[in-house]
Order: sequence, then C-alpha cells, then structure tokens
Amino acid sequence: MVSSQHSFYLLSEIFISLIGAILLLAIWSVIQKKFKHKLIHEIAVKRVDKGLLYLSLSVFVWSISGMITLIGSSVNEWAWPLLISQNIFSILNSLFLILSLYYFDHAPTYLYNNIANTRRVIWVFVGVSIFSFLLAWQFGDTVNTYGLRLSAIPDLILSGILSWLLVISLYRTFMDRKMAIVAIISVVAISLLFLSQGPQVFYVKSFNFLSDLLKIVAKTGLISIFLVLGTSWVIELSQTPTIPDMKIHFTDWNQVVLSVPSKGIVHQKIEFGKKTTQFNNLFKFAIRRKFGHEQDMCIEVHAGGEILSQTYLSRIIENINEILGLKDDHRLQRNDLFTFIGQGKYRLRFLPETISIDSALLTEFVYNTDNQRYKSFLSE
Repeated sequence: MVSSQHSFYLLSEIFISLIGAILLLAIWSVIQKKFKHKLIHEIAVKRVDKGLLYLSLSVFVWSISGMITLIGSSVNEWAWPLLISQNIFSILNSLFLILSLYYFDHAPTYLYNNIANTRRVIWVFVGVSIFSFLLAWQFGDTVNTYGLRLSAIPDLILSGILSWLLVISLYRTFMDRKMAIVAIISVVAISLLFLSQGPQVFYVKSFNFLSDLLKIVAKTGLISIFLVLGTSWVIELSQTPTIPDMKIHFTDWNQVVLSVPSKGIVHQKIEFGKKTTQFNNLFKFAIRRKFGHEQDMCIEVHAGGEILSQTYLSRIIENINEILGLKDDHRLQRNDLFTFIGQGKYRLRFLPETISIDSALLTEFVYNTDNQRYKSFLSE
C-alpha cells in the first residue's frame, strides 16, 4: 500500500503536470494558428516546429504515469504490470524530450535538426530502458544488492545524459534571449530532478520523503520554465521580420541597401568599410540564395566549412546594428537574417526575388573567388 505522503506527491504530480501540459498545448496551438506562415515559409525546412508540442507530451507522460502508479500501488497483484508501465513511461518521457530538442535552436548540433542522430539517441535510450527492465526481471525490483537497486542504475545513467542535454539547450536558449535568471533556474530545476532519482538506486527508506519533495519542486519548476519558453517563443515570432517585406540590394563593394520594415529599416545604406570579410560572407549567402539550387542555398559554418565559425555570422549582425545605430527592439538578431538548416548549415532568409545584385559586382566577385562553385551558379 502506498503511504499517505507518497499519495499526496502522486496527486500533486498528476494535477500539476496535467494543467502544465494543457497550457503548453494551448500555447503551441495558438502559435500554429497565428504564426503558421512564419514557421513553414522555408523551402529547405519542410516541417512544422513541434518542439513545444513534444514538451507538452512529455509533461502529459508525468501525469499519466503518476495516475497509473497511484492506482497500481494499491493493488498487490499489480507489481509487475506497474514495473512494466513505469518502464514504458520512462521511455516515452525521454523520447518526447529528445524529439523536442530536435527543434531547439541552441540544442547540441548533433541533435538540432539532425533526424539521423536524433533517431540514434532515441534507440540508445530504448535499448538501455529494455536492459533496465531485464535487470528488474532477473534480480527483482525490490531486491537490494550491495545496497543498490540494480534495475534503477541504467535509468539513472539515461537521466544523467538527458539532463545534460536539457541543461545545455535550455541554458543557451534563455541566455540568448537575455533571461539569465531563468537560465540559472532551469539548470537548478533539472539538477534537482536528476538528484531526486538517487534514492531509487541507493535505496534508503528514510529518503523517500526527500525524493518526493525534490521531484515535485523540480517538476513544477521545469513545467514553469517550459511555459516561459513557450511565451518567449511567441514574443520572438512576433518580432521576427516577415520575409516577403525584407529586401537587400548589393550596390558596390562593401556596400548594401537593406530594408527590414518591422525593424524600422527602410532602404538604409550600409557601408562595411574595412570589414571586407563580413561583406564577402554576406555576399556569398546572397549569391547562393538567389542563384543556387535548393541544396546549394546553404553554407556550412564550422571548422573546415566554407565559413570557419559562427562568430563570423554574429559579426555581420553586430556590424549592421552598429553601422545603423540600431537600439533595443530594433536591433537585428541572427535569426532575422539567417536560418539554421541543420548539420552546421545556414541560409539567408531573404527570398531570391528580393535580392538584387549589381551585375558588374557579381561578375567581378564570381570570377575572382577561390570557390569555383560560384561560377557554376551563373552558368546553370
């Protein structure tokens, strides 16, 4: 029979998770209706952003798992069915969280928008979860060997890996959005959730209350962070320029005329001056976007790629903001001008028809560049 204090924890988990999941689902639904045109405009990214949806489903899993545990704990015959259901819910929760990271701009690069690696990670999690169940079957889930619950060790390892991925993704995301306090709280909440699983491995009955307390605090905090993430996403989408209104004209060396009306930039001349590298990189993106086939519209940005570092992209944005004297909400962000396609590849957000290039400038650049691929763009 389940204790009264554990029943309170399970009931709290059920209702807090249920309400949080419904709120997350509601935010995602509104985003799809209000900003669908911004989410699906990209040619090379033919998918709807489901990150918030998967976060909602992962929270739903907590609620359903708590409900099954509450019911099953009161029935002695449910020992093994309860263990199986907990194992399945653990897999589902991990699966939904990993799938959500696929859509996080600041997730580790081997997960963000990389379906092959995401599937590999998911299969690893499924395999380890099955191994955990087999350990419970072999040794008995309630049997302690050398003071350890062996069947819980694989789950603890998985939780450690997943916690690390979440910490990286959420911390980077909130720091990028200038929400340092939320970034720190997210690290604390995830760390507490991981620590709360310790008593399940190093089983000490007196720690049950502490484990339940840590779990409810951590899960409540994490759900709140997910809600903040969803709200900040709405704000970000509302401030992201609409692509058809954006225009760029390359008029001369180191000189462009830019229009991003939603940022208050209308036919503004930008002279890069001595910042030739930034102009050249922006020009390469524009040529590929305007003349390249779909698979050639991107540039690899990483060590060994055509552009060696993301720092070069940031400098383009910083220079434009500095040259135009943009302040506060009018300052351009990286995702205003560039779209991350995945696997280290970026592409200019402007539509090909809104990119204008002086013919003499184009000819001079293309036939003087070291990359012969740019010549083929004009001949195709």
